[in-house]
Amino acid sequence: MKANAVRLQLHALAYNLSNFLRTLALPDEMESWSLTTIREKVVKFGAKVITHARYAVFQMVEVAVPRDLFRRILDMIDDLRP
Repeated sequence: MKANAVRLQLHALAYNLSNFLRTLALPDEMESWSLTTIREKVVKFGAKVITHARYAVFQMVEVAVPRDLFRRILDMIDDLRP
């Protein structure tokens, strides 16, 4: 019973975080996307992090979301900071 309650709370949290991302941090052309599409194209993708002495490079496939669109998403998330 407790495991089901925890699972339900985690699913509710994931849904609320997805809706938060969708309403506050996505460009207008993505507002018609379903939560499944957002999850598959923005959250679940192949990427590689390459670290050097002074910086880290984040390499991702451009099949799911074009670079300029992903950059705008990151900028909108950054604008949410106080």
